[in-house]
Amino acid sequence: MGSFQYRALATGGKVTEGTIEAPSRVEAMRLMEIQGLKPIRVSEAGTSAAPKKTRPKPAPATGSPSTPTARPAPVLSMGGSGKVSARALENFTRLLSSLLSAGVPLSRALVILTREAATPAAAVQWKKVHDYVVDGLTLADAMSRSPEVFPRVYVAMVEAGETGGFLDVVLGQIADFQAREKEMKGKVTAALLYPIILLFLALGVLVFLLVFFIPRFQTIFSGFGAQLPPLTRLIVGTSEVMRHYGILLVIGLVIGGFSLRTWFLSAAGRRAWEGTILKAPVLGPLVAQFAMARFCRMLGTLLGAGVPLVNGLNVARRSIGNQILVDAVSHSIDRVKEGKQLGPSLADSRALFSGSTLEMISVAEESGRLDGELVRIANVTEGDLDRQLKTAVALAEPLMLFFIAAFIGTIFIGMVIPIFSLQDHIK
Repeated sequence: MGSFQYRALATGGKVTEGTIEAPSRVEAMRLMEIQGLKPIRVSEAGTSAAPKKTRPKPAPATGSPSTPTARPAPVLSMGGSGKVSARALENFTRLLSSLLSAGVPLSRALVILTREAATPAAAVQWKKVHDYVVDGLTLADAMSRSPEVFPRVYVAMVEAGETGGFLDVVLGQIADFQAREKEMKGKVTAALLYPIILLFLALGVLVFLLVFFIPRFQTIFSGFGAQLPPLTRLIVGTSEVMRHYGILLVIGLVIGGFSLRTWFLSAAGRRAWEGTILKAPVLGPLVAQFAMARFCRMLGTLLGAGVPLVNGLNVARRSIGNQILVDAVSHSIDRVKEGKQLGPSLADSRALFSGSTLEMISVAEESGRLDGELVRIANVTEGDLDRQLKTAVALAEPLMLFFIAAFIGTIFIGMVIPIFSLQDHIK
């Protein structure tokens, strides 16, 4: 008979901790279920603190002598078998919320989700989370071991739900947030799809003209020995460069793109790029509005689920995406910690919040309906963004067509001008 320390959800969502005697961990969890407890963490007495110490570190390697149990090692060997899609993660989150709301213990809910996973990659990840939870980690700690599947914001929200004893509610809110994010990204992708297709078609036509079409005219012009107009010489020279050094140009573009990507991934490069984007005339305000909508929706969702304001702010700022804007919000959080109201504290983040938005937040905070007002602001902002994107795309399409016609027309005119002077040379 062994002794196990546990942390569980009691009736009414209250978090309780204690010790239970059982021959095994599985039997301990079964006894807890009989008592009406929903296990969050179950570990052998004297080892419950170990998982907390190892949370920031990667999982121990297979066969490591310091590994207290043998379960994590075989699970980690399964971790590289594919990628879990955003749709699979959303379904997992929503189903887990439903199972926990129905009173199913966490470990059993994870077993059910593993068995019903739509893809082998998802089954591997859900099994990994289940094994870590059974070995004594909290759900947030278990998910943090797979950052490629569970984003930091996701894990932070789960941790807030576990701490407050409303994990099922938070999971449902996360699923709704994921669905809204996917819908918004889908609108942006659909809006940009047609202009991108036009751009690639234009580049394809230009390359074809310069590589295959212009050389035929060049042969005709060289037979007369006449001085070509400047525009024609420029077009012919560009064609020769494309034909003789095209491969080198492609290699240079690939190397330049790789170097640029490496620079973007660095902290300094990312900050410089994000600062440039924010200063762009049209794109900057759109990016700031999108970040503000994400922040308000996340914070409103967390406050509606019962998360304290400071904790909610720390989680919501991670959803902004732009580090410059994250830093601005971080200064506002420090003011809230000092006891100031949220609205005035966000006043310095003018790149994100307009004066009217700050006023609405202040009034909602004073009237005690901050969570609902933040979600409403997010809905209104996203609707406005949708309209602006449609307008921008409606303007981009004719502009793209105009530039395509201008490029092709310039090449055509440049190659036709010498033809009018051929008669003089023939005479």
